[in-house]
Amino acid sequence: QVQLVESGGGLVQPGGSLRLSCAASRSIFSINAMGWYRQAPGKERELVAVISRDGSTNYADFVKGRFTISRDNAKNTVYLQMNSLKPEDTAVYYCNADIRAYYSSSSDYYWGQGTQVTVSS
Repeated sequence: QVQLVESGGGLVQPGGSLRLSCAASRSIFSINAMGWYRQAPGKERELVAVISRDGSTNYADFVKGRFTISRDNAKNTVYLQMNSLKPEDTAVYYCNADIRAYYSSSSDYYWGQGTQVTVSS
């Protein structure tokens, strides 16, 4: 079964930085788009950034100029570099990827378990 494992969350002061990682493993044939979403308490999950296999990126307006998404196809890993963090960035961050598994004839979207990011002084 395909697995996405996130790491890198934590507590950071306003203006600080964090780098999230998400590694995909098990039965992977190919990975298309990979992305990051977040969900704050009492709010719906929202897209933060997405990156295609060839490296094309898209960002939510609220993170443009502060966050950078990247990926390492050889490691099946996607990253989110978060700079100039604000208290309103506090949320659980989820990794999402469009993956085709060896046992499947088509791709499907998979989610990580989420990692907490808290921005507070």
